[in-house]
Amino acid sequence: MAFRTPTAAGALRPLVLASVLVLAACGQKPQQNPGDMKIPVSVVQIQPQPTVVNTELPGRVQAIEDAEVRARVNGIVQSIDFQQGSEVKKGQLLFTIDPAPYRAARDQAEAQLKNAQAADYTAQLQAKRFAALVKQHAVAQQDYDNAVAQSRQTAANVAAAKAALETAGINLDYTRVTSPIDGRIGKSLVTVGALVSATSATALATVQRLNEVYVDITQPVAQLSTLRRQLAEGVLKPDAQGNTQAEVLLDDGDTYRHPGKLLFSGVSVDPGTGQVNLRALFPNPEQILLPGLYVHVRLIQGVDQKALVVPEQAIQRTADGRSTIVKVTDGKANFTPIEVGPRSGQGYIVYQGLKAGDQVVVEGFQKIRPGAPVQPMPWKPAGAAGPGGAAPSVPASGAKQAGDKASGKSAPQGQSH
Repeated sequence: MAFRTPTAAGALRPLVLASVLVLAACGQKPQQNPGDMKIPVSVVQIQPQPTVVNTELPGRVQAIEDAEVRARVNGIVQSIDFQQGSEVKKGQLLFTIDPAPYRAARDQAEAQLKNAQAADYTAQLQAKRFAALVKQHAVAQQDYDNAVAQSRQTAANVAAAKAALETAGINLDYTRVTSPIDGRIGKSLVTVGALVSATSATALATVQRLNEVYVDITQPVAQLSTLRRQLAEGVLKPDAQGNTQAEVLLDDGDTYRHPGKLLFSGVSVDPGTGQVNLRALFPNPEQILLPGLYVHVRLIQGVDQKALVVPEQAIQRTADGRSTIVKVTDGKANFTPIEVGPRSGQGYIVYQGLKAGDQVVVEGFQKIRPGAPVQPMPWKPAGAAGPGGAAPSVPASGAKQAGDKASGKSAPQGQSH
């Protein structure tokens, strides 16, 4: 029986066949699509909550009483009778103007009054005497009538002399310049020996009452209309007194310790700016708020019982200035335009584009696009671990995000918000 020895080619043929089968099997295995990978993002679930509605507006401090002390007679300033920058009382002597000519004028008026009174006394006696004689036909009726007219004329002269004396006394009093109100007086605008004039109403000093101050502010009419509508619909509820409370925000970021209240809002709209005028009243016992000071005023305008508040980091700005948020809908990123209301704490109230129960992305914007699948994770405040175990970073500002979107740029894949 003969045996056939296998060749080298025959020995390799089974190995080649097996390799082809393995490669075919590998080629039939489906490759994973990168678009199906879920991107981890931090989200918050929005729920209605009672929220104080407030608005921050710029304002200018005004003194509640601002009296300019001016000269009311002509003369030379003899003395300055106050300490500049001090507190003064109503009626306190501030300046003395040379009273000598006005004292002489008063004395002259007093002498003229006495002269008129003497003439009037004589005329009255003659009129009474003629009244008795005319009944006896001892004097003519015309003479009696002339005597009565003369007595009335002298009586008028007495009245005029009294008025002249009173005027002279008033002018003499004006040489003692007193404070018209209680308040703080500024610097003296004249010196001793200066000539002041009543004709030009020479300014002498300014007294301001600062234990209370006004803050004049302006508000866009559209914002005011929205708030009035919400108050009418019962969405917002004012305080028990129906007043709108106000707070002053100082330059250092602190809140002024004494709250105030809104007094009125303007009844007309400035056609140039589209704003209405508002005025608030604040106590100022320490006189921290000075006239002319620029401040920000927070108006507490009510409580929204079912406000939807979104964290500030979650609000994006588009290139055209509109506000958007990213909601998680069916596991995908949904970019939604919203109408943003006033600020509340670390977030903003949203009036349109959001409903209770929505999940809103707070961190992780760089790696998602509209419709991208996402893996929502509860958002944690700064300092806590974010998606993937890394501490979340502070999100970019709205302006920067708008610029990145407009230019088509995205953050590096290794970074997350």
